[in-house]
Amino acid sequence: MNTASQIVTIYLFFAVIFFGGQAMVSWIATDRTALVGTFDGLVVGWFLWTMSLTAYFSLAMNITRESQWGTLEQLYMSPYGFGSVMGAQVVVNVLESLLWGASILLLMLVTTGRTLSVDLLTIVVISVLTLLSVVGIGFVFAGLALLYKRIENVSQLMQFVLIGLISAPIVDIPALRLLPLVQGSTMLQKAMQNGVRLWEFSVIDLSLLVGSAVVYSLLGYLVFRWCTDRARKTGVMGHY
Repeated sequence: MNTASQIVTIYLFFAVIFFGGQAMVSWIATDRTALVGTFDGLVVGWFLWTMSLTAYFSLAMNITRESQWGTLEQLYMSPYGFGSVMGAQVVVNVLESLLWGASILLLMLVTTGRTLSVDLLTIVVISVLTLLSVVGIGFVFAGLALLYKRIENVSQLMQFVLIGLISAPIVDIPALRLLPLVQGSTMLQKAMQNGVRLWEFSVIDLSLLVGSAVVYSLLGYLVFRWCTDRARKTGVMGHY
């Protein structure tokens, strides 16, 4: 029931923006075809934003809950090792994000009547690599939650930061491609709006996508490990 209500909430939020934008265009413009690309971009951007929110909040909230419940220490005693446990958690979170994104995308396409190119191989590979950079951000906030506990308000602000990264103006500032989400968002827009396949992207584009996924996920995990070690040394691992 809770999951269904979350999907409905995200869908209704999108519907308000989309149909509100259509109404505004009908009122101020005589040629609506000029903004067709904008509506397609909104669908793709919302699709990526939905997956990013799930990947980010799932990881951060799961670690926070483990700490609140007093079971985080048990993960360290796992015979598989803490790194393996967290790796499995990341895989689950990414798969969950893809399912959320697919559900919302289907609802958006049916509602808006838009037609986008959905090549599964291209979409899945780009989405997974893009979400890995978001996982790195989730690791950072999970670590901060262990140290400073109540950071919900700061964590909530990240959903607006994610919107900014997805809609970053890379044409004007190409260096923004180095930030998390930005390169993946650009490639996903080209893949779904223009039908560009994975192998048709340049080596530079693919390298930036893979590099961003590896660098940000590793950096985020290292920050998380430093925060957990710091929390253990200061004796605040299980204090709430």
